[in-house]
Amino acid sequence: MRKLLIPFAIIIAILCINKEERLVMPKDIIRFRVIANSNSYSDQSIKREVVKNIKPVLSLNTQSLLESRNTLQQNVPKYQTIVSNTLKDTIYNDNYTVDYGLHYFPKKEYKNIIFEEGNYESLVITIGDGLGENFWCILFPPLCNIDEDKNDYEYTSLIQEVIKKYKNNHKLK
Repeated sequence: MRKLLIPFAIIIAILCINKEERLVMPKDIIRFRVIANSNSYSDQSIKREVVKNIKPVLSLNTQSLLESRNTLQQNVPKYQTIVSNTLKDTIYNDNYTVDYGLHYFPKKEYKNIIFEEGNYESLVITIGDGLGENFWCILFPPLCNIDEDKNDYEYTSLIQEVIKKYKNNHKLK
C-alpha cells in the first residue's frame, strides 16, 4: 500500500499546491477505454451500458502496477462475457473486441492533468467499427471511481483526503 501511496500522493500534492499548474501524468499507469461504434444516439447509449455494466468489476483493489496488470490479464474472459451479455441485452448484433495491452491514446487534458499522447498499457473495449466517442479513465492508480460530474472543488477535496490519510499513516510508522 505504501508503494502505491507515495507516488500517488506526490502527484496529488502537486495538484493541491497550485491548481492552475498543469501536471503531466507519468506513463506508468493503466488506462481504460470503451469506444462506441459511432456517434449515433443508439451507439452512444450502448457504450454507456457497457461502461455501466463493466465498471463495477474493474475496481482494482491492488497495491501495485504488477498486481493490477495480473488481475486485468486474468479477468479478460470475464470482461468479454460482460460485454457480450450487455450487447445481447441491447440487441446489438455487431462485433466487439476486448483487448488488454498497449494502445495508442491521443493527448488528453482532464482536471489540470495532462495525459500525453502515446501508447499506454490499457484495457480497451471497441464496439463495432470503433468510430464513435469514447469513455476513458485510469484503472491504476485507481482514478476510475471519481465521479465525472463533480466539480473541481469536490475533486480536490477527495485528493486532500488521500494526502491526509497518507500523512497520518506515514507518521505512525
